[in-house]
Amino acid sequence: MEIKSVTGNIATVESDVAVVNLFDGVTKPAGATGAADALLDGLISQLIEDGELSGKLGATTLVHSRSDSSGPNRILVVGLGREASFDLAAIRTAAAAAVYRVKSFAKTMTTVVHGAGIGGKDVRTAAQALAEGTILGAYSFDKYKTPDDNEASQLQSVSVVEFDDAKIPEVNKGIANGIRSAEAQNLARDLVNEPANHMTPSQMLAVAKDTADSRGFNFKVLNETECANEGMGAFCGVAQGSKEPAFFVHITYQGDPDDPDNNVWLLGKSITFDSGGLSLKSATGMLKMKGDMGGGAAVIGAMQAIGEFAPKINVHAVLPITENMPGGEAQRPGDVVKSMSGTSIEIVNTDAEGRLTLADAIDYAKSHGAKQIIDIATLTGAARVALGTGNAAVFTNHQPLADTVLTAAEEAGDGMWQLPLDQASKRLNRSDIADLKNSGGLPAGSISAAHFIAHFAGETPWVHIDIAATSMTESGTGPFKCPGATGVPTRTLIETVQQLADQS
Repeated sequence: MEIKSVTGNIATVESDVAVVNLFDGVTKPAGATGAADALLDGLISQLIEDGELSGKLGATTLVHSRSDSSGPNRILVVGLGREASFDLAAIRTAAAAAVYRVKSFAKTMTTVVHGAGIGGKDVRTAAQALAEGTILGAYSFDKYKTPDDNEASQLQSVSVVEFDDAKIPEVNKGIANGIRSAEAQNLARDLVNEPANHMTPSQMLAVAKDTADSRGFNFKVLNETECANEGMGAFCGVAQGSKEPAFFVHITYQGDPDDPDNNVWLLGKSITFDSGGLSLKSATGMLKMKGDMGGGAAVIGAMQAIGEFAPKINVHAVLPITENMPGGEAQRPGDVVKSMSGTSIEIVNTDAEGRLTLADAIDYAKSHGAKQIIDIATLTGAARVALGTGNAAVFTNHQPLADTVLTAAEEAGDGMWQLPLDQASKRLNRSDIADLKNSGGLPAGSISAAHFIAHFAGETPWVHIDIAATSMTESGTGPFKCPGATGVPTRTLIETVQQLADQS
């Protein structure tokens, strides 16, 4: 699907459907919506008066143009919600709702830049959000379905119509940025949506290598023997129960090669299937565990876009890729393993495996000069219990880095909420026979898990993002019209890296 800009009047540019907008509570449309209303002889105003057309966020109303008129064949009015609460997330939601509504019948669509007029948003930023919402809303994962012409998307092109020709360069920059970011997020969605018999550790390795090679990044991979030789007992302990080979991947983008210390490390949990190991999950609990590599998928997607944005900062991606399976060689509850740094860990629950792989990932990053670390993981169901499905849990030992991540998340529209690392929860990880145990139990489960990872981060500035509740959606809300993987927090990582580059 092509997205491009054109100069003109939305009411006169020919297309299968033209998209205009309306704030909730507006009774007399103005601007581009007013022009469309005039084309329809006041029909939009009449529908508002009759209560058939709503400006509620994401609501859509489709009307046909006169048969004897030039311009669009249909007009779609999409709601922007209340003007007082209007933000970039509303632009994405509106754009996604529009493309989702028309993609089954329209080949060409025109749209205004939502929010660039009465909404008061900068035209480049608004155009970027529009492009992001359009691409995210058009997404579907149909790879394993028999093709059905009635369900297939017909949409081939989206033209962003701007009346002021002087604004077109900024619109084009916004569109280009939005395409990069949203396509990166959709790559992450594809990886998470793949079934685990297809997205094996070997296949995830191949995707990571293809992404690195296509951007000219340095690529390094360690096999299980090499990981064992490096002392990665925590990672190898998780991997040993699967017949699938495990891989430890390190990708490097050199945005500032003259200053190696100007770096940030992105560590993504990459468990391609999590059975729980010998601490076996329930049948229903296991059903979505193909998505336990959502953190790694977001990192791969972010690296794809980072190579295009080219920020002046060195970005390292680490992916400890494996399955967690209950094979005959699987680690047992009660086992003791050692991390790369020599920390001994009592395994009290083999289903608390992601933090083990991240422990060695952090040790590896620190041993290779990491100055800032961000790990992303579908880590704990406790995060969902604490915050619901709207926010990922954020933890840190360095508030300035966390503030950058949270600001980036707000820009990206990814819900995140910082939780504390309190001393009472830290004590839950104490072991009678080792330095730590790998689970503090159900109370404060997301916090004790974060404390476990924080032990390995030590004094290195570190942020942990627990995306267990936000990596997948069943309802397809907001810009994620297709249920399944969201690709969160790919765009937050992209924005974070750009902000860190600006700070350096």
